[in-house]
Amino acid sequence: MWRKLRILILLFILATVAHRAWLETHDLEWKDSLYVAVYPVNADGSEAASSHIPRLDSDQLQEITDYLAEEAARYDLAIRFPFQLRLGAEVDHPPPQPPKNGTVLQTMVWSLHFRWWAWRNSPPVSVPPSIKLYLLYYDPEQHPVLPHSTALSKGRVGLVNLFAGERQEKQNAVVVAHELLHTVGATDKYDLASGLPHYPQGYADPDKQPVYPQDYAELMAGRIPLSSGRAAIPLSLAHTLIGGQTAAEIGWLQTGGK
Repeated sequence: MWRKLRILILLFILATVAHRAWLETHDLEWKDSLYVAVYPVNADGSEAASSHIPRLDSDQLQEITDYLAEEAARYDLAIRFPFQLRLGAEVDHPPPQPPKNGTVLQTMVWSLHFRWWAWRNSPPVSVPPSIKLYLLYYDPEQHPVLPHSTALSKGRVGLVNLFAGERQEKQNAVVVAHELLHTVGATDKYDLASGLPHYPQGYADPDKQPVYPQDYAELMAGRIPLSSGRAAIPLSLAHTLIGGQTAAEIGWLQTGGK
């Protein structure tokens, strides 16, 4: 009896995984908007984060929604709004953090733990989401440098580390949009050691002559190349573009770039 029960449980897990994989593939046909639930979290328990989170509103998320719509239009995507972001309630329980310099096994275990945690910490929003982003806010006075954010295409969920402050809201939007594209298959296009964008895929306009300085950052590279060894953080989404390789990775292009 117990053997049959174990088999049934395994079959259920396999069916759930297969169904989720089918849904993810189906979603990326870009026939309908992907709804994104955005949940703020006071990551460091600070007063700065505590006072900042209640000031978040839908207008800030609309800026990201509109930006992604404008970029999709450049690639002639049929759907007007590929993403629709919805602000959810604050989540009180901090998520499990990814291991630092973890092994493949440790990272896999964390990924499962994180997705389980996300399933248990998903307050309802107006439309059932396809993607969940947890915005972890930190006091910039206490944390001048934040750890790298992490987003998973498997399960379509992400941890986004942000500064709690009005001055950082525009740059926060860049980070949120960057991590959001990770959940649909976009890859990083910068050197992890130096932070410099890779050429040509990490350049918004790799054919520009002269190449430097670039006018925009490629969103998945995260910086504006000013010279071969120097790059600047974009001040807002208005200083970024989605490049051809990224567009191809997320299904906005079949081949090539634009």
